[in-house]
Amino acid sequence: MTKINTFSYQPLPRVPSKQVKGDPTKKKEERPHLSFSQNLRNECDRLPVKLSKHARERMDVRNIHISQSEWQLIHTKMQEAKKMGINDSLVLTKDAALVVNTSNQTVITAMGIDEARTRIFSNINGTIVINQ
Repeated sequence: MTKINTFSYQPLPRVPSKQVKGDPTKKKEERPHLSFSQNLRNECDRLPVKLSKHARERMDVRNIHISQSEWQLIHTKMQEAKKMGINDSLVLTKDAALVVNTSNQTVITAMGIDEARTRIFSNINGTIVINQ
């Protein structure tokens, strides 16, 4: 114990910054069953369209599923809308309504089509209808 300016202190023991538990050469077991939200995150990372955090949460909570081929079509239509000067658009599919920003290819929010039937959408300057 040392005294510094009449205050006594005792240094804390050093703790190794990296503690490895178990055998480091073993690979982690893959979990075959991921949660819906984890699967959604994994799928979103492979999409041609980005999803905002808000949109991911909405899709997770509202259990909205969009196929990879449908995402490709949405992406294509968003690019067409951008060429036409549309910045913020409503994308209507058979199961969902998405508000998207075409400038940065991002889905801003999402809701089920039944919920969207009773809504008013503002601050958009275009609509994309995809009926697959």
